[in-house]
Amino acid sequence: MQKTEIASYLDAIELKPKSVYVVHEKLERSLPLHSHSKSQLTYVDGGIAYIFIGEKTYFIPARHYIWIPRGLPHYVKVRTSATITRNLYFYTEDDHTNTFYSKFGIYPVNNLLFEMIGFTNKWSGYIEKKDEGYNFMAAIKNILPQMSIKSFPIALPTTTNTKLRPIVLYMAQNFGQQITLDNIATRFGMGERTLSRLFQSTMNISFLQYLKLLRIVRAIEMILQDDYTTTEIAYLTGYNSLAAFSKAFFQVTNIRPSDFNKQNRQ
Repeated sequence: MQKTEIASYLDAIELKPKSVYVVHEKLERSLPLHSHSKSQLTYVDGGIAYIFIGEKTYFIPARHYIWIPRGLPHYVKVRTSATITRNLYFYTEDDHTNTFYSKFGIYPVNNLLFEMIGFTNKWSGYIEKKDEGYNFMAAIKNILPQMSIKSFPIALPTTTNTKLRPIVLYMAQNFGQQITLDNIATRFGMGERTLSRLFQSTMNISFLQYLKLLRIVRAIEMILQDDYTTTEIAYLTGYNSLAAFSKAFFQVTNIRPSDFNKQNRQ
């Protein structure tokens, strides 16, 4: 996307603050880090996406939406050009009525909300109080606090640290191998204690916690692609048994991989 297109898109969001601005994108977006004065609901349809906020990367699974409060710097990346993002930028004059609107979160979409978000496909651009569809958009915003109680927990830290970044990239490319603190420290020429402290001080997470998060994020991607069985995914992500994989998956997501798979198929 050209700089002029980016500026035009961001200006359009801000132009009518009391409206709902609706954009259904069918191509990859390359918006840089940005923020705006509207609250944002983004539903990712037909693909895998990540949202970058501060020093963390949040994974957005299927049948989930992102709520981004006004003023929060962020950017979203999708994996394929076939992915559609349904973006609803809401007025904020009533955000004070519920603490939900001031907190970032990734929430599951039940059947009712799924149908309502899908129905917004008939509109694009500004929806103002005088327009058909405004009451429907307002209804979506009003029911979110009641429907969205528990946020999806996965946040994978990122880093620009020159010592740690090559290690993190290597782990991302080799997560299915038998990675240990010892063999990573040896490969990158440092002691185990030094490497352990580097993870903790730089990303506020232990080496093992980071490895577990990385593997579970990749496992979720594989589940959504629907190309492998749960047992195959367990071994492909570096676990030596289905039981060990299932335990780690539950610890991170609070749901069993088999149940998550069922939700995805539904």
